[in-house]
Amino acid sequence: MKETNDNSDEEQPTEELIEIQAVGVPEGKKLGEAVEAAFLAKATMLGFPVLKPWGDSRPYDFGVDGGRRLWRVQVKCATSFRGTRCDARASGSGELYTLDDIDFLAAYVIKKDLWYIVPADAFVPRATVHFNYGPRSQGMFEIYRETWCLLACSERARGRGDIPKRCRCEEMPVRCVVCPKK
Repeated sequence: MKETNDNSDEEQPTEELIEIQAVGVPEGKKLGEAVEAAFLAKATMLGFPVLKPWGDSRPYDFGVDGGRRLWRVQVKCATSFRGTRCDARASGSGELYTLDDIDFLAAYVIKKDLWYIVPADAFVPRATVHFNYGPRSQGMFEIYRETWCLLACSERARGRGDIPKRCRCEEMPVRCVVCPKK
């Protein structure tokens, strides 16, 4: 862009500020990679050592060191929005996950920047896990909203099929939905 200076007949170049705004969500494998990157960032910011297996032939995406055990975590993007409900597939390559495959499903709701950390024994053998993230939601898996603390607990402390009544790891920097200290 050129601008004319009143003191001369010459045009003087000026800088033009261009602002680009883009909103979009990748699709398919790129979306999965982006959600995995978001999980890696969140888990490491919370202080969890995270391991990524070489290749993508394992049924889990990450190993998370909870201090007492290495948890196998499958990361999914919660999609198929209907109001305040969304779904995450609880299967890989057409086969349902088993307790021998993964320990946790970490589902990310992009729209709300929410994570659900669901123990495998709470949903196996379902093919889909439904999340209702509304303000007064009472969905079956709502108790697992932001329950990063479960990754720091031993399986014995959490219990098989346990639905937490209180936060088990009060030293966590974020509070899960069941935490009494919110």
